[in-house]
Amino acid sequence: MSEEQKYLYGPVPSRRLGRSLGVDIVPFKVCTLDCIYCQLGRTSEKTTERKDYVDVEAVLAELREILRCAQNDKKRVADFITISGSGEPTLNARLGQLIEGIKKITNIPVAVLTSGTLLTNQSVRADCAKADVVMPSLDAGDDQTFRKVNRPHKDISIENLIAGLCAFRNEFAGQMWLEVFFVEGLNTDAEQIGKIKDAIELIRPDKIQLNTAVRPTPEPGVKRLDAEKLQAIAEKLGEKCEVVADFSRQRCTGHIERKAEDVLSMLKRRPCSLNDICSGLGIGRNEALKYISHFQQQGVIDSEEKDGIIFFKAN
Repeated sequence: MSEEQKYLYGPVPSRRLGRSLGVDIVPFKVCTLDCIYCQLGRTSEKTTERKDYVDVEAVLAELREILRCAQNDKKRVADFITISGSGEPTLNARLGQLIEGIKKITNIPVAVLTSGTLLTNQSVRADCAKADVVMPSLDAGDDQTFRKVNRPHKDISIENLIAGLCAFRNEFAGQMWLEVFFVEGLNTDAEQIGKIKDAIELIRPDKIQLNTAVRPTPEPGVKRLDAEKLQAIAEKLGEKCEVVADFSRQRCTGHIERKAEDVLSMLKRRPCSLNDICSGLGIGRNEALKYISHFQQQGVIDSEEKDGIIFFKAN
């Protein structure tokens, strides 16, 4: 990652948001959960305490520079500015101030990718409500399954999570897209699906988006659902439900030039396949392979196979 770009990364390809310019506003793996499927690995600090983690003006300065360069080159920056990154973004106490600052300098819509676990807090709801799209998660219908799949902080229960999501839905005028991540054998039986459906009917999201483990996970034995089973669950959950898991690994390509450090920046945030790198940064396979080979020789990235696809990740 270049010194000039400390907080922003990408744009990266997203099946949910198109070309997503990521904003990372908490330290690596500071989170309210320790999900067994998280592509970033185990949570290093599990907490519910909000703190002032980053300099908002420094983040906005990076965004201004990206926007300036894009304007000079007549390039489209991204479809969304997505506040997510390497931990739970609502743990940043200045989230609302950051969103306000972003909206003053660009009309690119803002999305917040969150576990939703802090939405019982009115100040967190007020901060998130400043965004255009909020994308929380719900991976279980009861507390026992919640603790197996998401391994939450001791102060978080499934009842509180659902109550917070319902409260936010009642207050939020924007789009709420609820992601449900399925792990074969843990939250996929008929009883769990029924309980998740009941919770969804209470929450009333604008979309329900189903995902599964197509990338490497920190825990062994985390099994993805096949496309047919995930689609069958989608049909049970109703017409607002769609499958967003990327089984094909095929993406639309762009035409934005990036340097080697941009490749490394992507790999520091999540495991990526060769196709992810090429399409996210708008570079050819040969160029991407050149960077990958360089970083492998330096020992700064590793590779791992998942369902026949090679993923690369920074050490």
